[in-house]
Amino acid sequence: MTTLEDNRLVLGSVQSMVELGEGTRVCLDFIDALAADEGVLVGNTGHGYALLLSEGMATATYPPRPFRVNAGAIHQYLRLADDKVCYLSDIKAGMLVPVFRSDGRSRLVALGRVKVEKRPMLRVCLDIAGVPVSVTIQQSDSIRFAAQEDSISMPKLKVNDAVFCYLDQPGRHIGERIEEYISEY
Repeated sequence: MTTLEDNRLVLGSVQSMVELGEGTRVCLDFIDALAADEGVLVGNTGHGYALLLSEGMATATYPPRPFRVNAGAIHQYLRLADDKVCYLSDIKAGMLVPVFRSDGRSRLVALGRVKVEKRPMLRVCLDIAGVPVSVTIQQSDSIRFAAQEDSISMPKLKVNDAVFCYLDQPGRHIGERIEEYISEY
């Protein structure tokens, strides 16, 4: 089991959503079923990440796939164990990846496959206690954000919705934390 430094996620507020056109998205297919409230932490910058949940619930267009998390754009950071991150482009089958719940609990699960495809993308900008954070996701009803009461699918997400996020300190080199000046947006 891995934990976040303060063992909890916080609610971030959706500020805006911008269609970006086609891009490369990454699906993480785990070797075990994930609960409907388990997922991964991803973000465009090291300032913070949103909790994207498994595809464990059926949607209008997809059957349940409890082994999968549609993690978004290939350039994003994925929060790993031991205060590390990596790009989604660096993920490989066989890696152990933490899957988190909104209460901060987590477990490590190996990846069986990484699926990369071109899809229409959306940038979701969030505010976490005054810190701007963003994620780039596929425009799909299979994407679900962890929220306080349940979850919110991408098509139902709107400005001012509150979703679970993790606020982090930016500054990484090859996934390891370093002290440096950094400006990401």
